[in-house]
Amino acid sequence: MLTLLPGPLVLLISTSLTILFTALCASLILLVSLAKLLPIPAFGRACSRLNNRFMRLWLGCNALVIRLTTRIDWQVEDDTQLRKDGWYLIVSNHMSWTDIVVLGHLFRDRLPVPKFFMKHELIYIPLLGLACWGLDMPFMRRYSRAFLLRNPHLRGKDIESTRSACEKFRHIPTTVINFVEGTRFTEPKRDEARSRYRHLMPPKAAGLAFTLAAMGEQFDSLINVTIRYPDNAETPFKDFLMGRVKRIQVRIEELPVDETLVGDYFNDKQFKRGFQEWLNQRWQEKDQLLDSWQRDQEPLPVAAKEGSKESAEASSAN
Repeated sequence: MLTLLPGPLVLLISTSLTILFTALCASLILLVSLAKLLPIPAFGRACSRLNNRFMRLWLGCNALVIRLTTRIDWQVEDDTQLRKDGWYLIVSNHMSWTDIVVLGHLFRDRLPVPKFFMKHELIYIPLLGLACWGLDMPFMRRYSRAFLLRNPHLRGKDIESTRSACEKFRHIPTTVINFVEGTRFTEPKRDEARSRYRHLMPPKAAGLAFTLAAMGEQFDSLINVTIRYPDNAETPFKDFLMGRVKRIQVRIEELPVDETLVGDYFNDKQFKRGFQEWLNQRWQEKDQLLDSWQRDQEPLPVAAKEGSKESAEASSAN
């Protein structure tokens, strides 16, 4: 509806609507979350269900903004059979803040309300950080190897926060979303991390393995998602808010959660090695998929175009 307006004006409208809807839903979630502090488990779970309704309202508001300000060609490969009353673990590559909106839009009517693993620093975002806390989203502290050598008492603290969060997910159908790369992909970050992949950061296996160990028997399946913004690779979030994103490519794959994915990652070296190999293989396949999508988009070389034109002319002459 608003796609014919100039980009800066679309940016103003979409940003204003997003802030308004986010502030409204976050305020409602925060108010309910204060009531959750009462030491009554049943009452706390009832508040969590109400908060999930507000989260779903926020996802619906995002969908409204998408319909008003963009005209996206959703190129989605998906043959999964999902349901809203189950437990799912989504693993996705992380290209942009837009990924959160994309996943929410694609799954809001198909899966339980999503919970994201978030960097601990994000809890300090005004209102939004506390709302995510109220939704029981896990806030993860990422410590470098050098930092842990100086502070060995903090080793394993991020895993403990994962354990605590997963316990809260046992009682209400939940979708846990884990961006296992730990950060958004950029080429400088990729080069600094010495990633073996062309389009991805190296995946971090520990948090994912611990989530599966804590809730593996409860997850109906693992959803492997690959996202790409073919025309907006440099600034997808800004372009999204300006209504300039015209295509989004997504592949959704459902994988079983079996004994190969559930085990003692920290004490069983054989399981740890096998789990890392499994995750690296999934990431290799994801990288190859992104590579093939990019090749399909690239224009033919000039010589190939001329050869194709000459072949067409010869065929026409015959």
